[in-house]
Amino acid sequence: MSNYGHATAPDGTQVELGAVGQEVVFENDQVRVWEITLEPGERQPWHHHLNPYLVIALEAADNRIDALSGGDPRLVHEAVGGVVYREPGEVHMLTNHGTSRYRSRLIELKCLGENLVAGQGDR
Repeated sequence: MSNYGHATAPDGTQVELGAVGQEVVFENDQVRVWEITLEPGERQPWHHHLNPYLVIALEAADNRIDALSGGDPRLVHEAVGGVVYREPGEVHMLTNHGTSRYRSRLIELKCLGENLVAGQGDR
């Protein structure tokens, strides 16, 4: 796994972070689009979003989102064609806890995240 940094769990252990998706299918100065496919029981490793992002479900599934900081997991049903907008936030892990394959496109808005921080987001 490529190193996307580390985070500290509540018990003090260091956790290696992974990518927010499995494959970049498009990228330019403004956006980065990831493909995510999870079979039942599979998970996307601990990761942290540095950019605001949209998730568009291409194949529906019941997913579980666990935060590294702890607390109750969030259970979400992602319907085909559903679109979710999220701000950057906590380190978390996504698990397909349903019985069907989950597939989505995750669109990072670099123009509102990493490029703004770097001073490159101005038009």
